[in-house]
Amino acid sequence: MTTLTVREAVYYSAQLQLPDSMSKSEKKERAETTIREMGLQEAMDTRIGGQASNGISGGQKRRVSICIEILTRPKLLFLDEPTSGLDSAASYHVVNRIIDLSRHHGRTIIASIHQPSSEVFELFDNLCLLSSGKTVYFGPASLTNELFAQNGFPCPSMRNPSDHFLRTINKDFDEEIVKGCSSQSKTTAETIDILIRSYKLSNIHQEVERRVAEMRRLGGDGVKKGSQASFTTQCIVLTKRSFKNMYRDLGYYWLRLVIYAILCLCIGTMFYDIGHSYGSIQARGSVLLFVSSFLTFMAIGGFPSFTEEMKIFQRERLNGHYGVTAFMISNMLSSAPYIALVSVIPAAMAYYLIGLQSGVDHFIFFAMVLYASMLLVEGMMMIVASIVPNYLMGIITGAGIQATMILSAGFFRLPNDLPKPVWRYPMYHIAFHKYANQAYYKNEFIGLSLPNIQAGAAATITGEEIVRDFWQMEVGYSKWVDLAILFGMVILYRILFLVIVKTREKVKPMVRAGLNRPPKHVIGTPSTPLADVSP
Repeated sequence: MTTLTVREAVYYSAQLQLPDSMSKSEKKERAETTIREMGLQEAMDTRIGGQASNGISGGQKRRVSICIEILTRPKLLFLDEPTSGLDSAASYHVVNRIIDLSRHHGRTIIASIHQPSSEVFELFDNLCLLSSGKTVYFGPASLTNELFAQNGFPCPSMRNPSDHFLRTINKDFDEEIVKGCSSQSKTTAETIDILIRSYKLSNIHQEVERRVAEMRRLGGDGVKKGSQASFTTQCIVLTKRSFKNMYRDLGYYWLRLVIYAILCLCIGTMFYDIGHSYGSIQARGSVLLFVSSFLTFMAIGGFPSFTEEMKIFQRERLNGHYGVTAFMISNMLSSAPYIALVSVIPAAMAYYLIGLQSGVDHFIFFAMVLYASMLLVEGMMMIVASIVPNYLMGIITGAGIQATMILSAGFFRLPNDLPKPVWRYPMYHIAFHKYANQAYYKNEFIGLSLPNIQAGAAATITGEEIVRDFWQMEVGYSKWVDLAILFGMVILYRILFLVIVKTREKVKPMVRAGLNRPPKHVIGTPSTPLADVSP
């Protein structure tokens, strides 16, 4: 998370990954030791930073990610280009520390690396050279040049061996001609074929095959799941981390609070002291619709920050740091105070400036409905984020869903006038704005008695008649039932998020396996003579 310091990022990860049998002081010591091992002690209290704020360098970020992976002292570690973004000195120290972990703590480390310096290259024990998926060489790194030299492609005396090997087997430029020791020049494809055939006939390849065969005969212990923090600890740590991230990220909730306050000030001054005339019925209805629809609509403003948090969740989830349920609960708990703040302060400004129905209980209910609606939108955007990976597409998708719900909520077109297919059934009943509007209208109108200017009607009109006849809403049950439905939908949306994430985790590998399945062999006459096909 860009808002955390290096110390906080590694320590929170240590609390999530290390078992509860370790004390907090031991976890803190493990985190700080790991940071020092990666040479980040000078940047411990510097925020990681990102596009919107300054922080540590790209190379330091790479080392922080390595710190997080080696906290548990894993027996097998995969590193994808650990020296990317580092200068030659930093690359040497990072790789040297990684290799110390391997040699002194009995760990196997597999790393992909591009253009290592000669000093870094000498640190590796074994080397695997690949070209278009074919193994050109796999064995001791110190013997690589011997194989190349035997086939007429020795490394020049003043050239980095790794640069020479990569240049020799790089097929991205097939027109390049590789010049060996002999006067004859060969294409890259011919060079690779020569090296592959030579390697397969070499003693190095035979030794590798022998050792692999031995390992297969030996077998091994069953893979055990690594010990990690308990579910309760995961929820507590994730809640603290997410709460701190939301507090420091101005775009998450603070900017929204300012915009909501300005909007509610505008609403309050526009509808100031709305009064109790017959014309106030339409005005009150418009104000309540704006609050229930457009204020909640703007809750999607925090979606970009949430998508960044989702990326971290997906990576940490796949690494086994915690589960989907812990993330869902922690996100809900950490965001709840901020959403309450964003709901209560602007709502109070609008409510009392407009002069809606007096009574603290009415205002509390008003704020609770707005709070539940914002929680609903947050849950809906979580679902969108789990399906749509790009935050711009996610905002468009979320806005489209909400606009459809607002349109079918029974204000722009009264419920009895809605076309029954699709819009009345099921959209009107699915849209949470229906229940928010009903709760607001019952809270505001029931208990009031307004003058009636309709010809031939009674002198006054009651609030219940306004809700039932004017707005065509359901008055057969209490406003608290509408509020309960809203909170029930909050829980439902979170459960849907949980189900979608878990389903994607199971379905995605199956889809990939189906797409990558090799084609079935067709018996027939080959188009190319078998004698001409290279093995």
